[in-house]
Amino acid sequence: MTTTHRYRSAALAGAGALLVSVSLTALGPVARAGPVTEPFGPGCASLPSSGEGSAAGMADDPVATAASNNPELSTLAGAVQKAGLGDTLNNAQDITVFAPTNDAFERIPKADLDKILNDKKQLTNLLTYHVVEQDVTRSELPDGTFKTLQGGQITTSGSGDTFKVNDSASIVCGDLATENATVQLIDTVLMPKS
Repeated sequence: MTTTHRYRSAALAGAGALLVSVSLTALGPVARAGPVTEPFGPGCASLPSSGEGSAAGMADDPVATAASNNPELSTLAGAVQKAGLGDTLNNAQDITVFAPTNDAFERIPKADLDKILNDKKQLTNLLTYHVVEQDVTRSELPDGTFKTLQGGQITTSGSGDTFKVNDSASIVCGDLATENATVQLIDTVLMPKS
């Protein structure tokens, strides 16, 4: 075998390896911008350990879809669907949803909750108050003020694994990643100022 033939064979083998590597990279999942954080908080233990509603499963879907697969968020997912906000939330990028759990909605008297759920304008106002137009993770929570999609502001405070939102809701499971958003599960529905 001549030296030229050896170099040509080596070059072709290297090019083939490069093409396989590039092809696999192109088929891989698209990563979200920003640092990847681990979920925190006592409520994370109540999430399914596997499947679409688990922390790992939620990361594969956009936020409204991920919420609809999570058993802790079925009331919220139904409200999002009723308000027609699913596509809006799924197509947004780098947002944060302060997501009230089913228990949070159960704290609202049934008559009041039914009234909100049957008034699309009021429901949209309430739901968009829980969405912040930036990626908010644990490092921003100790003393934060954030503008919501509804136009109001929410505040966060705390440290370690213990954080409050608007001094009324506790984050029970924080920093859940979805394909396009960070989700902070909260134990109280946030009420926008009228």
